[in-house]
This record gives sequence, C-alpha cells and structure tokens, in this order.
Amino acid sequence: MKREDLLAAIPNCLTATTLEIPHAKKYVGKVRDTFDLGDGRLLLITTDRQSGFDRMLGAIPYKGQVLNRTSLNWFETTKSIVGNHVIASPHANALVAEKCRVLPVEFVVRGYMTGSTDTSIWTQYAKGARSFCGHELPEGMKKNERLAENLVTPTTKEAKHDRPITPQEIVSEGWLKAEEWEFCAQKAKELFAFGQQVAAERGLILVDTKYEFGVAADGEILVVDEMHTPDSSRYWIAESYEQRVAEGKEPDMIDKEFFRLWFRERCDPYADAELPVPPDDLIAELAARYIQLFERITGMEFVPDARDLNASVMEYLRG
Repeated sequence: MKREDLLAAIPNCLTATTLEIPHAKKYVGKVRDTFDLGDGRLLLITTDRQSGFDRMLGAIPYKGQVLNRTSLNWFETTKSIVGNHVIASPHANALVAEKCRVLPVEFVVRGYMTGSTDTSIWTQYAKGARSFCGHELPEGMKKNERLAENLVTPTTKEAKHDRPITPQEIVSEGWLKAEEWEFCAQKAKELFAFGQQVAAERGLILVDTKYEFGVAADGEILVVDEMHTPDSSRYWIAESYEQRVAEGKEPDMIDKEFFRLWFRERCDPYADAELPVPPDDLIAELAARYIQLFERITGMEFVPDARDLNASVMEYLRG
C-alpha cells in the first residue's frame, strides 16, 4: 500500500469493538477482544491496538487484519505438526476458534541473542546473567549473534508482568504437568524450525517467537492465539544481516522491534507515567512493515477487507 494511504487510515484504526452479541461474555486483552459464545466456540477480534512494555503504545492501521491473516496462513501450513484452534474467519479481523483451557505459560523460542524488553535474553545477558530459563550461556556473546541452538525460554503469564522461568520450576510450581511441558516444548521447537525454514526461503530470518497452547474439550493440546506474526515474532532481512552485525548496527527489521526501540531511546517505558506520542510517519512505517511481512510470507498481495466487521460476523453467527 502507498504511504499516503496508510497515513490517511490512521484516524480510522480499529481500537475497540462495538459488537453486541447476546449472552456472549466479552474479554478485552492487549490486542484482541474475545467473545465467549457459550457453545464451545470463541470469537476473537484482532484490533489495531499496539502493545509493548506491558502497556498500550498506540494503534497501527490494518494491523489487526495483517495479524489475523498471517496467523491463519501459519495455522494452515503447520497442521501436520500440531493441531490448532481455528474454526473459521468470517472477516479479516475476526477468528472463530475452538475454546480451550489455555496453558498459563508462553513458550518463547529464541534463535538469536537479542531483545529489548526486561524479559529478553539479551537484556538479561547484558546485565551479567549466564543462566537463562535453565540454559547455560557462554561468555563473550554479542547482541544479535546467533545462538548455538534454538532455545525454548518459557515465561509465566501473569497479570502485571511475564516472568522467565525454568522447566523445573514450571513443574515444581504447578504451572504445568511434566507431560504438558514436554509435549508443548517439543512442538514449539518443531514449529519454530519450520518457521525458520519458510522464512529463509523468502529472504527472512525468524529470530524468535512465542507460542501459546491450550487443552481442548477432548483433551487434545492445540496451538492457540497467534503464530509467527510481527507481533509475536521478530524477523530480520537475511541479505543484510551479517554485514550490519559486523558493522555494529542493528539488523534490518521487519517487525515491531524498531517501534519499541523508538520508545526506549526517549523514555523509560516501564516507569514513566506518560509516554511520548509516536509521529504519524513512524506509525505508517510500522504498518508498512506489517504488510510487507504478510506479503513476503504468504506470497499474496494485502488488500484491506473493506466489509463491515459487525455485519460480517453477525451474518456468520446466524449461519
């Protein structure tokens, strides 16, 4: 899409849903608004809200449509690895999914020594930590360097702030059963390896990501939420990676990390009561990167779904 079209779309971002579904319970998350339809299904509306550092950073045009469509693409192509919760998508912002008991641990998989949040591997390493989520790290590593192997580095899902945790603590503290941890950790590794392979074929590096799993009514463990999106994942441009790192520069990014770094450079996003307002050009740039990633991964042109969201969803629910 043209930059001027993205700039023009900023005032019309989908920041909240106005859907009213009788007898459905609504839950508002960081990015998604979820309706429990009461029949074993959930309706998830992916908005344009942008989160980071455990708070809202603004809204990005078409972000919700890009995230939902990107996830749908990955869910479809990874069904042979592990099942997922997808039932239907009546609109580019909407997903009807099987209701699951979501496991209270995020399965973060990392291939590189990087990150800017408090829970990232690079932030902890730079502070002197050499043990991270049960993994022993060597001395002398530099930011953005590839790890010797992909690492599963889980975090707890807590109300205020996620916490890195070891596999042993996950079981001993009662977050998961041992067999749940082992199954999900293995599937997370397989999903990440597949994602890295696909990304490499398209000139990208899948740097790290997070997965969420849930237990369905029949006891099957499914991957839920989102997959390999620019919100849940970090992507770099492969062609320029080695040269930029050798020059001490940040890799060319195609995710939201540059947006987070903009805040990091201007404030303490965890402590400051008020955050600086990002300029429209920065917002449009992030929107363009989301769209670019969708198009490179799927091979499809991004065309906004101009249909009325509420009408499309209600038509589907009426069946």
